[in-house]
Amino acid sequence: MTRRLRIIGGEWRSRKISFAAVEGLRPTPDRVRETLFNWLQFSISDKRCLDVFAGSGILGIEAASRGASSVLLIENDSEACAAIAAAIEMLGAERLELRHADAIKLLETPANQAYDIVFVDPPFRKNLVAGTVERLETRGWVLPGSKIYIEAQAGARLVELPGAWQMLKSGTAGDVAYYLYEKN
Repeated sequence: MTRRLRIIGGEWRSRKISFAAVEGLRPTPDRVRETLFNWLQFSISDKRCLDVFAGSGILGIEAASRGASSVLLIENDSEACAAIAAAIEMLGAERLELRHADAIKLLETPANQAYDIVFVDPPFRKNLVAGTVERLETRGWVLPGSKIYIEAQAGARLVELPGAWQMLKSGTAGDVAYYLYEKN
């Protein structure tokens, strides 16, 4: 069974993509995505983006739709990957690259390049933020000036983040808490 999401802005505005109905996969709500991309509106054009736990792929696809030069989406679930691949093909989205991999293991390796914007939206209640953040910081995935978006369950205590990361914005919507940081 598949479900559908609408791309909110940019080149593919109002287009709909399908995503897999995988247990635990909860795409970022429209209202939260709209807020996030309003925050990033002057930062995203021609930037390299990384969508660590891609899930539906909507954050990475939305970034590409709004002018990101390249987006790497990492997803471990085969069914979710197949749906993202179909969306990429349907959109003719050459700026999107999909990797079927365990994000934590992939981030363990030193980065070939650093990313300007990173989306960290892991499955809730799996305690993946701390390990992800540590690897992004220590393996060269982010540089000073990189923006890091973190999504978590509202009310959950956010892990301690690196001292060089400054919170720029935050918000909550329903059971979702979301944060935008910048690495100094």
